[in-house]
Amino acid sequence: MYDVTTIGTLTMDLYFKSECLTQKDNHFDLALGGKYFTDHFYENLGGGATNVAIGMHKHGLRVSLMTLIGKNSFKPLILEKLHDAGISYFHSKMVDDHLNISCILLAESGEKTVINYQSPHQHLMTEPKDYEFLLRTKAVYLANVPDVSFFDKLKILKFLHKNEKKVFANFGVIDCRRTKEQIFQLLEYVDVVIVNGHEFADMVKTNYERISFKKNIMPFYFPDFQSKTIIITDGERGSYGYSNGKTYFQEAVKPAKILDSTGAGDGFSAGFIGTYIKTNNIEKSMLSGAEYASKILAKIGAN
Repeated sequence: MYDVTTIGTLTMDLYFKSECLTQKDNHFDLALGGKYFTDHFYENLGGGATNVAIGMHKHGLRVSLMTLIGKNSFKPLILEKLHDAGISYFHSKMVDDHLNISCILLAESGEKTVINYQSPHQHLMTEPKDYEFLLRTKAVYLANVPDVSFFDKLKILKFLHKNEKKVFANFGVIDCRRTKEQIFQLLEYVDVVIVNGHEFADMVKTNYERISFKKNIMPFYFPDFQSKTIIITDGERGSYGYSNGKTYFQEAVKPAKILDSTGAGDGFSAGFIGTYIKTNNIEKSMLSGAEYASKILAKIGAN
């Protein structure tokens, strides 16, 4: 029995960093036809489900990953890295002609520009045995999977709820911009939702600047879901939690120097869930999330 299974994406991340990658007006200033020689290169796994899986394993959980892995030249490296990270990939799908790869250009400030390619129209759960495997885990983290349809996502969540599995979910831009009716249907089957402030604003159909996160916002925006736990990350402003009428706040933990902002949100989710599953304590879990996100910011790589 696994402590938690993550469902979502895996990418092969290729990082490039150099002073020759000059910037102008908050953009990399690269010439068409130019050739740039970087003095730093780093490769690592990425993708929301993968980052959170690796982070939760570092917090002492037994973790499995359900994702797509392409049968290409990256496959041996991906499997080696998952094995070294202590992540079970037995129920991931090995798919012909699948590729998910990101080229990440890093600035000295730690900000980045990401160029991503992923094969279209790939589906994570297509067979009954995919659902049967989820009976072998205590909890599930559903990462942001924008290519999975609303109805497929709802089917997964209903199955998990019916089988009394603890469900954590991150809803990205596409899901947060759905109709309120659809959002309410998803929330019904999730125990803990983790989103950033702007995604939450999309969920409740209002401007980000109008939301006072320090107040208990649940009675106003989600009066029928006050038993749910909503965690909102807000970058350097910290994070907020709402559960059963209580409001929580956690200051951001700032590293001495930010080397790479890639995966900081996933780092928070990993730290939060990794501690919450063991303690069921929101305050301790938010602190753990902030501390692990800080560690991710202080290194190159998303996990």
